[in-house]
This record gives sequence, C-alpha cells and structure tokens, in this order.
Amino acid sequence: MPYYRATIIVTLRPAILDVPGKTVEHALHSLGYETVRNVRIGKYITLELEVADSDDAHQQCHAMSQELLANPVIEDFAIATIEPITP
Repeated sequence: MPYYRATIIVTLRPAILDVPGKTVEHALHSLGYETVRNVRIGKYITLELEVADSDDAHQQCHAMSQELLANPVIEDFAIATIEPITP
C-alpha cells in the first residue's frame, strides 16, 4: 500500500484573540518592523499515512483534524498538502 505525507495547518478562528500573535506583533514593532499587522500563530502538523490512495489520505486527515488536531470551537484547519512518498 502506498505512503503519503500530509501537512495540516491549524489556526485560531478570526474572532478569537490570538495572544501569542499579539505578543509577537508587539515584539516586531519594538524591533522597528512597524508595517507588521495582524500576526496569527498556529500549528503546522506533518504526518505520514499508509493508505490506498490520496483520497483516503485526505479523508483520514480531515477526520483526524476534526476529532483531535483542531478544537472546532476556536480553531480552523486546512489540509495544505498530501503527497506520495517512498518509505
């Protein structure tokens, strides 16, 4: 069965205050980067799956993200990439 590597991005929903993002934004301003606005901090997750095809990989990544990787109350997720790999 083929292997796939997936990348999932999890971010806070726009209406949720991103305290770490605000902290980084203030630090960047203090370093002179005054043009920076609306810094958001999220999670970048990579994982490998052994599944029949890329559709199965996408389906499993979606289910894992809904069930565990993202908090559906405050976070959104996006499956950024799914690519075949050689183990």
